[in-house]
Amino acid sequence: MAQAALATGRTAELKSFGTPDEVREFPSGRLELIRVGGATIGRAIFQPGWRWATSVQPLAKTRSCEAPHFQYHVAGVLRIKMDDGAEFDCNPGDVSLLPSGHDAWVVGDEAAVVVDFQGMLDYATANRHVA
Repeated sequence: MAQAALATGRTAELKSFGTPDEVREFPSGRLELIRVGGATIGRAIFQPGWRWATSVQPLAKTRSCEAPHFQYHVAGVLRIKMDDGAEFDCNPGDVSLLPSGHDAWVVGDEAAVVVDFQGMLDYATANRHVA
């Protein structure tokens, strides 16, 4: 991590998903976490065939995903189905805000890649590897 002290006494930080602080792997998916500025940011890579209900639910042991998400969608298409029945696709360039209570899955043959600024702190914690 590159750091530079600023005249104000604060510290600048530079982190890269190329060398994450922690990696969590689960069926057809991978979560890379970096910690910067007191926040934890996650990059999730979901391979074709990934679905929360079959890949992460066995780890979470909840009916649906209870993690709220604030995400930037980098690649691929991720379909979201909220517990209330609302369903929509998230495409590259989209930003989504998802409250607790949803399922998600990859649509098509391209991996879905998202950067999550909120909900990945405890996501898939059973399969973690701290760098």
